[in-house]
Amino acid sequence: MPLRLFLGVTFVYAGLQKLANPNFFNAKSPISIQAQLIGSVHTSPLHALLVHLEPASTLIGVTISLGELAIGIGTLLGFWTRAAAIGGLILSLSLFLTVSYHSSPYFIGADIVFFFAWIPFIIAGGGGSRLSLDGRIANRVANEQKLPSRDLVAIPFATVQTLCGNFSRGNCSARGGLRCDAAACPVLLGSSGPSVTPVVIDALRRRTVVLGGATAVAVAASVLLLGGVDAAAGRIIGNAPAPRGSNQLGIGSTSTTTSTSTTTPTSGTQTTTSTTPAPKGRLLGSSSQVPKNQAATFTVPTTGDPGIVIHTDAGQFVGYDAVCPHTGCTVGYSPTAKVIYCPCHGSEFQVVNGDVIVGPAPRGLTKLNIVEGPNGNLYLD
Repeated sequence: MPLRLFLGVTFVYAGLQKLANPNFFNAKSPISIQAQLIGSVHTSPLHALLVHLEPASTLIGVTISLGELAIGIGTLLGFWTRAAAIGGLILSLSLFLTVSYHSSPYFIGADIVFFFAWIPFIIAGGGGSRLSLDGRIANRVANEQKLPSRDLVAIPFATVQTLCGNFSRGNCSARGGLRCDAAACPVLLGSSGPSVTPVVIDALRRRTVVLGGATAVAVAASVLLLGGVDAAAGRIIGNAPAPRGSNQLGIGSTSTTTSTSTTTPTSGTQTTTSTTPAPKGRLLGSSSQVPKNQAATFTVPTTGDPGIVIHTDAGQFVGYDAVCPHTGCTVGYSPTAKVIYCPCHGSEFQVVNGDVIVGPAPRGLTKLNIVEGPNGNLYLD
């Protein structure tokens, strides 16, 4: 029950948080699914697959959000718990291989922990009969067929071994070769044990499927309704944090710009012209696009990674590869705190050199050489 509660609440919260935050689907935001997918392309072992999924990033984001919501609700309600656990395990494994694969140390990334947390529910076959829709459905069907309750009863295993000596590989000879079932065991229940025939078993299964299917439709409708209301509320309230440093600089070609000055002497007609070549490198854009204590983003031509350039209060321009070394999210700049931050897991980096201030990032950002030319343009050397 504690594990069910934790996993259910966590996955419901994760799904609702994504749906309510418009920036998760805003390609210009550093916390968007698009930015995270781009970052994962360069860090994930599945990069060959991920490069083809970028055009469908919004659909992937919606699928992940609704999937987390459905898995969380199913786990909390104890409904089709094994199926929910299989879905949670697959989703956790996918996020581990794409988002948190390079977490260092490995246990800092939560996805690998969630992966193993789902396994007990898959092995045990669900969330048990207590406080679960699966248990209530089973009990209702049993009552309709005038069979004993399916609630679990603790029995010492030594007693089971002594009394139930006539079973093999899960089949009970005392029940005509049917599967062992404590709720219908003739040895444990004696004369009160019901006569459960294969016909009755088939009726139980059919009725369980009907009730389970109707409940599944209701739960699915609730998931879609809750997700839609949550997404609409997030956009109406508008309380999602706005992306910072989202000014986009246009990447130009290798610079050949020159500046020319003309000097006319007081006597004579001689004119002197001096030509100052622009710095070598890729033209990013005008420095006027990045006011002091602000940032702008661009794409690093050599790697395709997102880059960030910051205009410090001292008047210098510093740039970094904007892929966080923790799990590949795109970092942003906070003008109020004057730090570079990761919106996914809270890592913070120094503006002056990109070193880690607060983890879990295992190392600092990769620094890029940004040069301001005499013509007022910024160049990536």
